[in-house]
Amino acid sequence: MKLPFRIVACLVCVFMYQSVAVAAEDPNATVQSVQDTQEKQAQPATQNSQDVKLPRWIRKILGEKTKAKGPPEVSNPTPYGETQPTTPLYQTIPGFLQAPYGPPAFGPPFGTTHLLGDWGGVQPWLQKRGLYLAFDVYEDLAGNVSGGKKRDESVAGQVGVTLDVDWEKLLNAGSWSRDLWLHLLVVNGHGRNLSRLFGDNDNQVQQIYGSRGNVIAHMVWAYFEKAWLDRKIDMSVGWIPTGVFFQNSPWVCNFMNVWLCGGEAPTKFMTGGRGWPSGNIGTVLRLMPIRQFYIMGGLFAVSPHAYNGGISGWSWAQDGLGKLSTQVELGWIPEFGRNHLIGHYKVGVMYDNSRYNHLYEDINGEPWVLSGLPARRESGQTSLWVIADQMLLRHGPGELNGLILGGYYAYGSGQTSQINHTLVGVLMDTGAAWNRPLDSVGIAVLWANFSRSAILAEEAAATHGLPLPGANFGVPYGIQGHETIYEAYYGFHIMDGLSIKPDFQYVNHVGGTRTFKDAVVLSTAVNIAF
Repeated sequence: MKLPFRIVACLVCVFMYQSVAVAAEDPNATVQSVQDTQEKQAQPATQNSQDVKLPRWIRKILGEKTKAKGPPEVSNPTPYGETQPTTPLYQTIPGFLQAPYGPPAFGPPFGTTHLLGDWGGVQPWLQKRGLYLAFDVYEDLAGNVSGGKKRDESVAGQVGVTLDVDWEKLLNAGSWSRDLWLHLLVVNGHGRNLSRLFGDNDNQVQQIYGSRGNVIAHMVWAYFEKAWLDRKIDMSVGWIPTGVFFQNSPWVCNFMNVWLCGGEAPTKFMTGGRGWPSGNIGTVLRLMPIRQFYIMGGLFAVSPHAYNGGISGWSWAQDGLGKLSTQVELGWIPEFGRNHLIGHYKVGVMYDNSRYNHLYEDINGEPWVLSGLPARRESGQTSLWVIADQMLLRHGPGELNGLILGGYYAYGSGQTSQINHTLVGVLMDTGAAWNRPLDSVGIAVLWANFSRSAILAEEAAATHGLPLPGANFGVPYGIQGHETIYEAYYGFHIMDGLSIKPDFQYVNHVGGTRTFKDAVVLSTAVNIAF
Protein backbone atom coordinates (compact mmCIF):
# COMPACT_ATOMS: atom_id res chain seq x y z
CA MET A 1 0.00 0.00 0.00
CA LYS A 2 1.49 3.39 -1.00
CA LEU A 3 0.98 6.37 1.29
CA PRO A 4 1.53 10.03 0.37
CA PHE A 5 4.93 11.34 1.51
CA ARG A 6 3.33 13.84 3.90
CA ILE A 7 1.46 11.08 5.76
CA VAL A 8 4.55 8.86 5.91
CA ALA A 9 6.54 11.76 7.33
CA CYS A 10 3.75 12.30 9.86
CA LEU A 11 3.91 8.68 11.05
CA VAL A 12 7.71 8.79 11.41
CA CYS A 13 7.53 12.07 13.31
CA VAL A 14 4.84 10.78 15.67
CA PHE A 15 6.80 7.58 16.34
CA MET A 16 9.90 9.62 17.24
CA TYR A 17 7.89 11.85 19.58
CA GLN A 18 6.34 8.81 21.28
CA SER A 19 9.67 7.06 21.69
CA VAL A 20 11.10 10.08 23.53
CA ALA A 21 8.00 10.47 25.67
CA VAL A 22 7.78 6.79 26.62
CA ALA A 23 11.48 6.59 27.45
CA ALA A 24 10.97 9.37 29.98
CA GLU A 25 8.23 7.49 31.79
CA ASP A 26 8.78 5.75 35.10
CA PRO A 27 8.65 2.00 34.40
CA ASN A 28 7.19 1.47 37.86
CA ALA A 29 4.22 3.65 37.03
CA THR A 30 2.41 0.85 35.16
CA VAL A 31 -1.00 0.10 36.59
CA GLN A 32 -0.80 -3.14 38.55
CA SER A 33 -4.39 -4.22 38.80
CA VAL A 34 -7.71 -3.94 37.06
CA GLN A 35 -9.22 -2.65 40.28
CA ASP A 36 -6.77 0.25 40.39
CA THR A 37 -7.66 1.04 36.77
CA GLN A 38 -11.36 1.09 37.55
CA GLU A 39 -10.70 3.63 40.29
CA LYS A 40 -8.63 5.76 37.88
CA GLN A 41 -10.75 5.64 34.74
CA ALA A 42 -9.97 9.25 34.09
CA GLN A 43 -6.36 8.22 33.44
CA PRO A 44 -6.54 5.23 31.04
CA ALA A 45 -3.31 3.26 30.66
CA THR A 46 -2.83 3.66 26.92
CA GLN A 47 -0.27 5.37 24.74
CA ASN A 48 -2.00 8.32 23.14
CA SER A 49 -0.60 10.20 20.19
CA GLN A 50 -2.37 13.32 21.49
CA ASP A 51 -0.47 13.20 24.82
CA VAL A 52 2.60 14.55 23.02
CA LYS A 53 2.64 18.11 21.71
CA LEU A 54 2.67 17.56 17.97
CA PRO A 55 3.03 20.07 15.15
CA ARG A 56 -0.25 21.69 14.14
CA TRP A 57 -0.23 20.16 10.63
CA ILE A 58 0.05 16.67 12.13
CA ARG A 59 -2.80 17.37 14.57
CA LYS A 60 -4.95 18.43 11.62
CA ILE A 61 -4.36 15.06 9.95
CA LEU A 62 -4.99 13.05 13.11
CA GLY A 63 -7.96 15.09 14.28
CA GLU A 64 -8.91 15.75 17.88
CA LYS A 65 -10.12 12.92 20.08
CA THR A 66 -13.31 13.13 22.05
CA LYS A 67 -12.98 12.13 25.70
CA ALA A 68 -15.54 9.50 26.63
CA LYS A 69 -17.89 10.17 29.53
CA GLY A 70 -18.86 7.49 32.00
CA PRO A 71 -17.54 3.90 31.79
CA PRO A 72 -14.72 3.51 29.23
CA GLU A 73 -15.62 2.14 25.83
CA VAL A 74 -13.59 -0.68 24.36
CA SER A 75 -10.61 -0.09 22.10
CA ASN A 76 -10.40 -3.70 21.07
CA PRO A 77 -8.46 -5.19 18.15
CA THR A 78 -9.55 -4.47 14.60
CA PRO A 79 -9.52 -7.41 12.18
CA TYR A 80 -5.98 -8.70 12.58
CA GLY A 81 -4.77 -5.54 14.32
CA GLU A 82 -3.84 -7.33 17.51
CA THR A 83 -1.65 -4.75 19.22
CA GLN A 84 -4.34 -2.14 19.78
CA PRO A 85 -5.03 -1.33 23.46
CA THR A 86 -7.90 -2.94 25.33
CA THR A 87 -9.76 -1.93 28.45
CA PRO A 88 -10.20 -4.36 31.37
CA LEU A 89 -12.67 -7.21 31.10
CA TYR A 90 -16.35 -6.27 31.54
CA GLN A 91 -15.73 -2.51 31.40
CA THR A 92 -17.76 -2.28 28.24
CA ILE A 93 -20.85 -0.50 27.05
CA PRO A 94 -22.15 -2.51 24.04
CA GLY A 95 -23.76 -5.78 25.03
CA PHE A 96 -22.15 -7.87 22.31
CA LEU A 97 -18.69 -7.05 23.66
CA GLN A 98 -19.51 -9.21 26.68
CA ALA A 99 -18.17 -12.26 24.85
CA PRO A 100 -16.88 -15.20 26.91
CA TYR A 101 -13.32 -13.97 26.48
CA GLY A 102 -13.98 -10.23 26.75
CA PRO A 103 -14.12 -8.31 23.46
CA PRO A 104 -14.81 -10.67 20.57
CA ALA A 105 -11.96 -11.48 18.23
CA PHE A 106 -11.86 -9.32 15.09
CA GLY A 107 -14.35 -6.87 16.59
CA PRO A 108 -14.77 -3.19 15.74
CA PRO A 109 -12.49 -0.48 17.16
CA PHE A 110 -14.78 1.45 19.45
CA GLY A 111 -13.98 5.12 19.16
CA THR A 112 -10.38 5.47 20.25
CA THR A 113 -8.03 3.50 18.02
CA HIS A 114 -8.56 5.32 14.74
CA LEU A 115 -5.38 6.57 13.09
CA LEU A 116 -7.27 9.65 11.93
CA GLY A 117 -8.65 10.47 15.37
CA ASP A 118 -12.36 11.16 15.55
CA TRP A 119 -12.61 11.94 11.81
CA GLY A 120 -13.13 15.62 12.50
CA GLY A 121 -16.11 14.93 14.74
CA VAL A 122 -17.73 12.36 12.43
CA GLN A 123 -17.10 9.40 14.74
CA PRO A 124 -18.75 10.98 17.84
CA TRP A 125 -21.70 12.08 15.67
CA LEU A 126 -22.17 8.52 14.36
CA GLN A 127 -21.70 6.82 17.73
CA LYS A 128 -24.19 9.14 19.40
CA ARG A 129 -26.69 7.72 16.91
CA GLY A 130 -25.66 4.13 17.52
CA LEU A 131 -23.51 3.65 14.41
CA TYR A 132 -19.98 2.32 14.92
CA LEU A 133 -18.01 2.39 11.67
CA ALA A 134 -14.39 1.45 11.03
CA PHE A 135 -12.03 0.90 8.10
CA ASP A 136 -8.99 -1.33 8.43
CA VAL A 137 -6.09 -2.11 6.09
CA TYR A 138 -3.74 -5.04 6.65
CA GLU A 139 -0.70 -5.87 4.49
CA ASP A 140 1.75 -8.72 5.05
CA LEU A 141 5.01 -9.20 3.14
CA ALA A 142 6.36 -12.72 3.66
CA GLY A 143 8.95 -15.01 2.12
CA ASN A 144 10.65 -18.31 2.80
CA VAL A 145 14.35 -17.46 2.91
CA SER A 146 15.33 -21.13 2.86
CA GLY A 147 13.82 -24.60 2.51
CA GLY A 148 10.60 -25.76 0.93
CA LYS A 149 9.87 -26.60 -2.69
CA LYS A 150 11.36 -23.30 -3.82
CA ARG A 151 12.17 -19.88 -2.43
CA ASP A 152 9.41 -17.35 -3.01
CA GLU A 153 7.68 -14.35 -1.51
CA SER A 154 4.15 -12.99 -1.33
CA VAL A 155 2.25 -9.89 -0.36
CA ALA A 156 -1.18 -10.72 1.04
CA GLY A 157 -3.62 -8.34 2.63
CA GLN A 158 -7.14 -7.11 2.96
CA VAL A 159 -9.30 -4.05 3.43
CA GLY A 160 -12.01 -4.53 6.04
CA VAL A 161 -15.12 -2.47 6.83
CA THR A 162 -17.13 -3.02 10.01
CA LEU A 163 -20.49 -1.54 10.94
CA ASP A 164 -22.20 -2.19 14.26
CA VAL A 165 -25.66 -0.76 14.88
CA ASP A 166 -27.12 -0.10 18.33
CA TRP A 167 -30.84 -0.10 17.57
CA GLU A 168 -31.79 1.52 20.88
CA LYS A 169 -29.72 4.60 20.04
CA LEU A 170 -30.56 4.62 16.34
CA LEU A 171 -34.33 4.34 16.77
CA ASN A 172 -34.57 6.05 20.15
CA ALA A 173 -36.84 3.13 20.94
CA GLY A 174 -38.13 1.51 24.11
CA SER A 175 -36.87 -1.31 26.27
CA TRP A 176 -37.45 -3.90 23.53
CA SER A 177 -34.44 -2.52 21.64
CA ARG A 178 -32.05 -2.44 24.60
CA ASP A 179 -28.93 -4.51 23.88
CA LEU A 180 -30.19 -5.21 20.35
CA TRP A 181 -27.40 -4.98 17.76
CA LEU A 182 -26.67 -5.63 14.11
CA HIS A 183 -23.08 -6.58 13.23
CA LEU A 184 -21.64 -6.41 9.70
CA LEU A 185 -18.12 -7.12 8.41
CA VAL A 186 -17.08 -7.09 4.74
CA VAL A 187 -13.52 -7.59 3.48
CA ASN A 188 -11.61 -7.40 0.21
CA GLY A 189 -8.61 -9.75 0.14
CA HIS A 190 -5.69 -10.11 -2.23
CA GLY A 191 -2.38 -11.93 -2.56
CA ARG A 192 -0.89 -15.38 -3.11
CA ASN A 193 -0.66 -18.25 -0.63
CA LEU A 194 3.04 -18.41 0.29
CA SER A 195 2.73 -21.82 1.94
CA ARG A 196 1.46 -23.43 -1.26
CA LEU A 197 4.25 -21.72 -3.20
CA PHE A 198 6.91 -23.45 -1.11
CA GLY A 199 5.12 -26.81 -1.02
CA ASP A 200 2.87 -26.81 2.06
CA ASN A 201 -0.78 -27.47 1.18
CA ASP A 202 -1.77 -28.19 4.78
CA ASN A 203 -0.74 -25.05 6.63
CA GLN A 204 -0.75 -21.31 6.00
CA VAL A 205 2.01 -19.14 7.44
CA GLN A 206 0.26 -15.91 6.42
CA GLN A 207 -2.51 -14.95 8.77
CA ILE A 208 -4.61 -13.01 6.32
CA TYR A 209 -4.67 -15.40 3.36
CA GLY A 210 -7.51 -17.73 2.46
CA SER A 211 -11.25 -18.12 1.81
CA ARG A 212 -11.94 -14.55 0.73
CA GLY A 213 -12.43 -15.32 -2.93
CA ASN A 214 -11.43 -13.12 -5.83
CA VAL A 215 -14.27 -10.66 -5.25
CA ILE A 216 -14.58 -6.99 -4.40
CA ALA A 217 -16.56 -7.52 -1.19
CA HIS A 218 -16.54 -10.81 0.71
CA MET A 219 -19.19 -11.12 3.43
CA VAL A 220 -17.66 -12.36 6.69
CA TRP A 221 -20.55 -11.86 9.07
CA ALA A 222 -23.99 -10.27 9.23
CA TYR A 223 -25.99 -11.12 12.33
CA PHE A 224 -28.35 -9.71 14.93
CA GLU A 225 -27.61 -9.96 18.62
CA LYS A 226 -29.97 -9.51 21.55
CA ALA A 227 -29.18 -9.71 25.26
CA TRP A 228 -31.42 -9.95 28.33
CA LEU A 229 -31.08 -9.80 32.12
CA ASP A 230 -28.05 -7.50 32.17
CA ARG A 231 -26.45 -9.61 29.41
CA LYS A 232 -26.63 -12.84 31.35
CA ILE A 233 -28.50 -14.25 28.35
CA ASP A 234 -27.24 -13.42 24.87
CA MET A 235 -28.46 -14.72 21.50
CA SER A 236 -27.03 -14.13 18.02
CA VAL A 237 -28.77 -15.07 14.77
CA GLY A 238 -27.61 -14.68 11.17
CA TRP A 239 -24.47 -15.27 9.11
CA ILE A 240 -21.81 -16.14 11.70
CA PRO A 241 -18.24 -17.53 11.50
CA THR A 242 -18.28 -20.22 14.18
CA GLY A 243 -14.75 -19.36 15.31
CA VAL A 244 -15.82 -15.89 16.43
CA PHE A 245 -17.61 -17.50 19.37
CA PHE A 246 -16.25 -21.04 19.75
CA GLN A 247 -12.73 -22.47 20.22
CA ASN A 248 -11.32 -18.96 20.54
CA SER A 249 -9.38 -16.85 23.02
CA PRO A 250 -8.13 -13.25 22.93
CA TRP A 251 -4.52 -14.20 22.16
CA VAL A 252 -4.87 -16.61 19.24
CA CYS A 253 -4.56 -13.95 16.51
CA ASN A 254 -1.46 -12.45 18.08
CA PHE A 255 0.26 -15.12 16.00
CA MET A 256 0.47 -15.22 12.21
CA ASN A 257 -0.04 -18.92 11.57
CA VAL A 258 -3.55 -19.79 10.43
CA TRP A 259 -3.60 -23.00 12.45
CA LEU A 260 -4.16 -20.64 15.38
CA CYS A 261 -5.98 -17.57 14.10
CA GLY A 262 -9.70 -17.53 13.32
CA GLY A 263 -10.40 -20.77 15.16
CA GLU A 264 -8.05 -23.66 15.79
CA ALA A 265 -7.06 -26.60 13.62
CA PRO A 266 -8.35 -29.15 12.85
CA THR A 267 -11.87 -27.91 13.69
CA LYS A 268 -11.78 -24.86 11.42
CA PHE A 269 -10.80 -27.06 8.45
CA MET A 270 -13.76 -29.38 8.98
CA THR A 271 -16.88 -28.52 6.99
CA GLY A 272 -19.11 -28.18 10.05
CA GLY A 273 -16.75 -25.79 11.85
CA ARG A 274 -15.31 -23.53 9.18
CA GLY A 275 -13.92 -20.42 10.80
CA TRP A 276 -13.29 -16.81 9.87
CA PRO A 277 -13.75 -15.53 7.15
CA SER A 278 -16.25 -18.27 6.23
CA GLY A 279 -19.68 -17.66 7.70
CA ASN A 280 -22.55 -20.03 8.40
CA ILE A 281 -26.29 -19.52 8.73
CA GLY A 282 -26.95 -20.25 12.37
CA THR A 283 -27.57 -19.13 15.91
CA VAL A 284 -25.59 -18.94 19.15
CA LEU A 285 -27.04 -18.85 22.67
CA ARG A 286 -24.77 -17.91 25.57
CA LEU A 287 -25.76 -18.16 29.24
CA MET A 288 -23.48 -16.31 31.65
CA PRO A 289 -25.07 -16.45 35.13
CA ILE A 290 -21.89 -15.03 36.70
CA ARG A 291 -19.08 -13.25 34.98
CA GLN A 292 -16.60 -16.04 35.74
CA PHE A 293 -18.58 -18.81 33.99
CA TYR A 294 -20.54 -19.36 30.78
CA ILE A 295 -22.13 -22.13 28.78
CA MET A 296 -22.63 -21.57 25.07
CA GLY A 297 -24.30 -23.54 22.33
CA GLY A 298 -24.62 -23.04 18.59
CA LEU A 299 -26.51 -24.60 15.68
CA PHE A 300 -25.28 -24.00 12.12
CA ALA A 301 -26.24 -25.09 8.62
CA VAL A 302 -23.46 -27.12 6.97
CA SER A 303 -22.52 -26.15 3.42
CA PRO A 304 -21.29 -29.06 1.25
CA HIS A 305 -19.58 -26.59 -1.10
CA ALA A 306 -15.95 -25.45 -1.15
CA TYR A 307 -17.08 -21.93 -0.13
CA ASN A 308 -19.77 -21.21 2.43
CA GLY A 309 -22.15 -18.73 0.84
CA GLY A 310 -20.41 -19.08 -2.49
CA ILE A 311 -17.07 -17.50 -3.32
CA SER A 312 -18.39 -14.08 -2.25
CA GLY A 313 -20.07 -15.17 0.98
CA TRP A 314 -23.34 -13.55 -0.09
CA SER A 315 -25.08 -16.64 -1.54
CA TRP A 316 -26.76 -17.78 1.65
CA ALA A 317 -29.44 -19.85 -0.14
CA GLN A 318 -27.02 -22.52 -1.35
CA ASP A 319 -28.35 -25.95 -2.22
CA GLY A 320 -27.61 -28.93 -0.02
CA LEU A 321 -27.92 -27.16 3.36
CA GLY A 322 -29.94 -29.95 4.98
CA LYS A 323 -27.31 -31.03 7.53
CA LEU A 324 -26.47 -29.33 10.82
CA SER A 325 -23.42 -28.73 12.97
CA THR A 326 -23.83 -28.38 16.75
CA GLN A 327 -21.20 -26.80 18.99
CA VAL A 328 -21.18 -26.58 22.78
CA GLU A 329 -18.57 -24.90 24.97
CA LEU A 330 -18.07 -24.39 28.70
CA GLY A 331 -15.82 -21.61 29.95
CA TRP A 332 -14.33 -20.45 33.25
CA ILE A 333 -12.74 -16.99 33.50
CA PRO A 334 -11.11 -16.63 36.93
CA GLU A 335 -9.06 -13.71 38.25
CA PHE A 336 -6.46 -14.53 40.89
CA GLY A 337 -4.88 -12.30 43.53
CA ARG A 338 -4.89 -8.57 44.10
CA ASN A 339 -3.55 -7.97 40.58
CA HIS A 340 -6.50 -9.80 39.02
CA LEU A 341 -4.40 -12.33 37.07
CA ILE A 342 -7.00 -13.37 34.53
CA GLY A 343 -7.28 -16.81 32.96
CA HIS A 344 -9.43 -18.37 30.27
CA TYR A 345 -10.25 -22.08 30.54
CA LYS A 346 -12.65 -23.67 28.09
CA VAL A 347 -13.64 -27.05 26.74
CA GLY A 348 -15.89 -27.70 23.77
CA VAL A 349 -17.23 -30.23 21.31
CA MET A 350 -18.62 -30.08 17.77
CA TYR A 351 -20.75 -32.70 16.07
CA ASP A 352 -21.71 -32.50 12.39
CA ASN A 353 -24.42 -34.96 11.30
CA SER A 354 -23.34 -34.89 7.63
CA ARG A 355 -21.86 -37.95 5.91
CA TYR A 356 -18.23 -37.88 4.75
CA ASN A 357 -15.97 -40.17 2.74
CA HIS A 358 -13.67 -42.43 4.73
CA LEU A 359 -10.08 -41.48 3.92
CA TYR A 360 -8.96 -45.09 3.44
CA GLU A 361 -11.73 -47.70 3.32
CA ASP A 362 -14.13 -48.40 0.46
CA ILE A 363 -17.60 -49.92 0.85
CA ASN A 364 -15.98 -53.33 1.46
CA GLY A 365 -13.38 -52.10 3.95
CA GLU A 366 -10.51 -52.20 1.42
CA PRO A 367 -8.39 -49.20 0.29
CA TRP A 368 -10.50 -47.27 -2.20
CA VAL A 369 -7.42 -45.81 -3.89
CA LEU A 370 -6.67 -49.36 -5.13
CA SER A 371 -10.11 -50.91 -5.57
CA GLY A 372 -11.64 -48.02 -7.46
CA LEU A 373 -14.86 -48.51 -5.49
CA PRO A 374 -16.60 -45.63 -3.76
CA ALA A 375 -15.23 -44.69 -0.35
CA ARG A 376 -17.22 -45.80 2.66
CA ARG A 377 -19.48 -43.06 3.97
CA GLU A 378 -18.99 -42.12 7.62
CA SER A 379 -22.03 -40.86 9.53
CA GLY A 380 -21.16 -37.77 11.49
CA GLN A 381 -17.93 -35.92 12.23
CA THR A 382 -16.72 -34.95 15.70
CA SER A 383 -14.19 -32.46 17.04
CA LEU A 384 -13.08 -31.73 20.61
CA TRP A 385 -10.99 -28.88 22.00
CA VAL A 386 -9.47 -27.70 25.26
CA ILE A 387 -8.06 -24.15 25.45
CA ALA A 388 -6.37 -22.56 28.45
CA ASP A 389 -4.32 -19.50 29.25
CA GLN A 390 -3.25 -17.86 32.48
CA MET A 391 -1.69 -14.48 33.19
CA LEU A 392 1.32 -15.00 35.46
CA LEU A 393 2.39 -11.37 35.89
CA ARG A 394 0.35 -8.23 35.23
CA HIS A 395 1.92 -5.22 33.53
CA GLY A 396 -1.19 -3.17 32.76
CA PRO A 397 -5.00 -3.14 32.90
CA GLY A 398 -5.99 -5.23 29.86
CA GLU A 399 -6.53 -8.95 29.36
CA LEU A 400 -3.24 -9.32 27.49
CA ASN A 401 -1.16 -6.77 29.40
CA GLY A 402 1.15 -9.18 31.17
CA LEU A 403 3.11 -12.41 30.99
CA ILE A 404 0.72 -15.11 29.75
CA LEU A 405 1.18 -18.85 29.37
CA GLY A 406 -1.36 -20.60 27.15
CA GLY A 407 -2.10 -23.40 24.76
CA TYR A 408 -4.69 -25.79 23.39
CA TYR A 409 -5.33 -29.35 22.34
CA ALA A 410 -7.81 -30.26 19.61
CA TYR A 411 -9.03 -33.51 18.08
CA GLY A 412 -10.85 -34.28 14.86
CA SER A 413 -12.25 -37.56 13.53
CA GLY A 414 -9.26 -39.21 11.87
CA GLN A 415 -11.39 -41.33 9.54
CA THR A 416 -12.54 -38.19 7.71
CA SER A 417 -9.97 -35.49 8.60
CA GLN A 418 -6.33 -35.61 7.47
CA ILE A 419 -5.18 -34.05 10.74
CA ASN A 420 -6.63 -35.62 13.87
CA HIS A 421 -4.52 -34.16 16.71
CA THR A 422 -3.05 -30.68 17.25
CA LEU A 423 -1.17 -29.36 20.25
CA VAL A 424 -0.05 -25.77 20.82
CA GLY A 425 1.91 -23.96 23.52
CA VAL A 426 2.45 -20.18 23.69
CA LEU A 427 4.19 -17.63 25.90
CA MET A 428 3.39 -13.92 25.49
CA ASP A 429 4.24 -10.63 27.14
CA THR A 430 4.14 -6.89 26.54
CA GLY A 431 7.02 -4.46 26.27
CA ALA A 432 6.42 -2.94 29.71
CA ALA A 433 9.89 -3.99 30.93
CA TRP A 434 11.50 -1.73 28.32
CA ASN A 435 8.92 1.05 28.54
CA ARG A 436 6.85 -0.08 25.55
CA PRO A 437 3.71 -1.32 27.38
CA LEU A 438 1.57 -1.56 24.23
CA ASP A 439 4.14 -3.54 22.28
CA SER A 440 3.72 -7.30 22.33
CA VAL A 441 6.06 -10.25 22.02
CA GLY A 442 5.35 -13.96 21.83
CA ILE A 443 6.61 -17.41 20.97
CA ALA A 444 4.62 -20.50 20.00
CA VAL A 445 5.07 -24.15 19.11
CA LEU A 446 2.35 -25.73 16.96
CA TRP A 447 2.30 -29.49 16.34
CA ALA A 448 -0.11 -31.41 14.13
CA ASN A 449 -0.43 -35.16 13.63
CA PHE A 450 -1.83 -36.68 10.45
CA SER A 451 -4.39 -39.44 10.89
CA ARG A 452 -3.67 -43.12 10.41
CA SER A 453 -6.40 -43.41 7.77
CA ALA A 454 -4.84 -40.63 5.67
CA ILE A 455 -1.36 -42.17 5.97
CA LEU A 456 -2.59 -45.67 4.99
CA ALA A 457 -4.26 -44.27 1.86
CA GLU A 458 -1.09 -42.38 0.90
CA GLU A 459 1.10 -45.45 1.45
CA ALA A 460 -1.22 -47.62 -0.65
CA ALA A 461 -1.19 -45.09 -3.50
CA ALA A 462 2.59 -44.63 -3.37
CA THR A 463 3.23 -48.38 -3.37
CA HIS A 464 1.28 -48.78 -6.62
CA GLY A 465 2.56 -45.61 -8.29
CA LEU A 466 -0.76 -43.77 -8.04
CA PRO A 467 -1.26 -40.07 -7.28
CA LEU A 468 -1.44 -39.37 -3.57
CA PRO A 469 -5.00 -38.65 -2.38
CA GLY A 470 -5.88 -35.41 -0.63
CA ALA A 471 -8.68 -34.36 1.68
CA ASN A 472 -9.61 -31.37 3.83
CA PHE A 473 -5.95 -30.31 4.25
CA GLY A 474 -5.00 -30.50 0.59
CA VAL A 475 -3.00 -32.88 -1.60
CA PRO A 476 0.35 -33.89 -0.05
CA TYR A 477 3.75 -34.09 -1.77
CA GLY A 478 4.68 -37.27 0.11
CA ILE A 479 3.70 -39.66 2.88
CA GLN A 480 2.60 -37.54 5.82
CA GLY A 481 3.37 -37.96 9.50
CA HIS A 482 3.43 -34.75 11.52
CA GLU A 483 4.30 -31.08 11.07
CA THR A 484 5.69 -28.64 13.63
CA ILE A 485 5.76 -24.83 13.47
CA TYR A 486 8.01 -22.70 15.68
CA GLU A 487 6.91 -19.05 15.66
CA ALA A 488 8.10 -15.80 17.26
CA TYR A 489 6.80 -12.26 16.76
CA TYR A 490 7.23 -8.72 18.03
CA GLY A 491 4.40 -6.24 17.62
CA PHE A 492 5.31 -2.55 17.55
CA HIS A 493 2.47 -0.25 18.65
CA ILE A 494 3.44 2.85 16.70
CA MET A 495 0.41 4.95 17.57
CA ASP A 496 -3.34 4.58 17.96
CA GLY A 497 -4.54 2.72 14.91
CA LEU A 498 -1.10 1.76 13.56
CA SER A 499 0.94 -1.35 14.36
CA ILE A 500 3.83 -3.19 12.70
CA LYS A 501 4.63 -6.83 13.42
CA PRO A 502 7.76 -8.70 12.26
CA ASP A 503 7.37 -12.48 12.50
CA PHE A 504 9.58 -15.57 12.26
CA GLN A 505 8.42 -19.11 11.55
CA TYR A 506 10.39 -22.32 11.23
CA VAL A 507 8.42 -25.06 9.46
CA ASN A 508 9.59 -28.57 10.34
CA HIS A 509 8.36 -31.32 7.96
CA VAL A 510 6.84 -29.01 5.36
CA GLY A 511 3.33 -30.23 4.57
CA GLY A 512 3.77 -33.04 7.07
CA THR A 513 6.33 -34.82 4.85
CA ARG A 514 10.10 -35.15 4.45
CA THR A 515 9.94 -34.33 0.75
CA PHE A 516 11.38 -30.83 1.15
CA LYS A 517 13.88 -29.24 3.52
CA ASP A 518 12.50 -27.40 6.53
CA ALA A 519 11.42 -23.85 5.65
CA VAL A 520 12.33 -20.57 7.33
CA VAL A 521 9.72 -17.86 6.81
CA LEU A 522 10.17 -14.17 7.60
CA SER A 523 7.31 -11.71 7.38
CA THR A 524 6.29 -8.21 8.39
CA ALA A 525 2.67 -7.13 8.76
CA VAL A 526 1.34 -3.58 8.90
CA ASN A 527 -2.13 -2.89 10.27
CA ILE A 528 -3.83 0.50 9.93
CA ALA A 529 -7.21 1.27 11.48
CA PHE A 530 -8.47 4.45 9.88
